[in-house]
Amino acid sequence: MTKGILGRKVGMTQVFTENGVVIPVTVVEADPNVVLQVKTNETDGYEAIQLGFADKKESRSNKPEKGHAAKANANPKRYVKELRDVNMSEYEVGQEVKVDIFAEGDIVDVTGTSKGKGFQGAIKRHNQSRGPMSHGSRYHRRPGSMGPVDPNRVFKGKLLPGRMGGEKVTVQNLQIVKVDVERNLLLIKGNVPGAKKSFVQINSAVKGN
Repeated sequence: MTKGILGRKVGMTQVFTENGVVIPVTVVEADPNVVLQVKTNETDGYEAIQLGFADKKESRSNKPEKGHAAKANANPKRYVKELRDVNMSEYEVGQEVKVDIFAEGDIVDVTGTSKGKGFQGAIKRHNQSRGPMSHGSRYHRRPGSMGPVDPNRVFKGKLLPGRMGGEKVTVQNLQIVKVDVERNLLLIKGNVPGAKKSFVQINSAVKGN
């Protein structure tokens, strides 16, 4: 069964193990999530729970959002996500989900929105190689051949310059180094997608260890 929580990426730091090894970690602040809705096969056609994280300003919330959150005796939330394949008997509307659902050593998948890089060329965007920089070469950082002559068009999916980043990215099989229940923090080994203060979703790993 899947476990999950929503949080905010604080930044990166490092911790030392007992034998003096340095481990780079990402700090994720995961204040108690609220179960806003429990979806069942009878009512929705599938089973899932809906989690909410980070209160929304009253002035930025519309009437449906307020009514939906009121059923869980909560404020409207900025970040709302569904979690499937969970043990439905453990959750009810209005319940709080805290960081203590995870333990030190657990393996998790972290999903976030990658940093936006703007309009980038083929070398940075698709990791292509450049051409010669000297000896009269006029081909340096261009994308190269557009494909065969015959179709008289460029095929869809051709790796070309364009907008880079700002996409939903999941990094799998990251280890939880520490769980700070008092401060609602998770320390996760390595880096996770997104900029500082961006929202992330932490689920128990799909592929396991």
